Amino acid sequence: EGTKGSIQLRRAMAKVEIDAIHAFPQFEIKSIKLLNIKTDYVFKRVFGHAGNEEITKNLLNSIIKEEITEIELDKNPILEKDLLDDKIGILDIKAKLNNNTNVDIEMQVVDHKNIEKRILFYCAKLFTSSLKSGYDYAALEKSISILITNYELENQKDIEKYITKWNLREETYPTHILTDTMEIYIIELKKFKKFKDNSNYKQLNSWIKFIESSEEEIDMSNKEIVKAKKVLEEISQDEHERYLAELREKYILDQNNIEATGYDKGLKQGIKEGKREIAKEMIKEKMPLEVISKITKIPKEELQEIKKEI
Repeated sequence: EGTKGSIQLRRAMAKVEIDAIHAFPQFEIKSIKLLNIKTDYVFKRVFGHAGNEEITKNLLNSIIKEEITEIELDKNPILEKDLLDDKIGILDIKAKLNNNTNVDIEMQVVDHKNIEKRILFYCAKLFTSSLKSGYDYAALEKSISILITNYELENQKDIEKYITKWNLREETYPTHILTDTMEIYIIELKKFKKFKDNSNYKQLNSWIKFIESSEEEIDMSNKEIVKAKKVLEEISQDEHERYLAELREKYILDQNNIEATGYDKGLKQGIKEGKREIAKEMIKEKMPLEVISKITKIPKEELQEIKKEI
């Protein structure tokens, strides 16, 4: 009970401190090191938290460019065990728009490869889950998946814009959309600086600038971005929130290291196998083992074993 009261007191003090900084910016009370909003936990804490609906509505409106009159956020709490898991969609933001559209927003900083299949799976799952038992297909609700990546997608390198919108289209009549009930948006943060001036997404530009560099000056004309930064500052001051964010960042870093190690092992194995194939061809050409060893750096004893395989 005492620990709970202590946490609540620290959070209340942090909120008072943040309010004071906003009210009197000329008097900086304490330097705040903001949490990285590109960490999926922090991103969900700002945009997917009940009470922040207007912030999320503004961000979504800047992406899909449709009028959003109502928004309902998923109220399931984030558990500590969720931060050490890569289970499908566990840290995604799920929202219901205008009581007829389901949205899934994913912030992804680790390039797991096959992300295109992953986002398509999300959208399809979102679409099919909207059909309740006993209802017909007319009851299926529109589904929108939004993927924000902190890297460039390999198969989109030649697309000169940072946001792309994908529908189901006819191959030889690309202007004809089969249905608008499934849409996918992909935002590549690494392309933002290069292509932001070519963008027709002025409001989204302000949001991306905030996400990319939340420590820097923000678009003060958008009151929801101002509110989002305030929320980020508040959770950055909260010891428990910092602990959870750092726990998630450590997990992401560990995953990156594991993937990098796997890549290095695969690369080394590939080089080794390549040398063996070259050595086999040289042996077939009756070249001396001493010469082959000097060129391939494969020990003579191993070359003798390779020779027996041929």
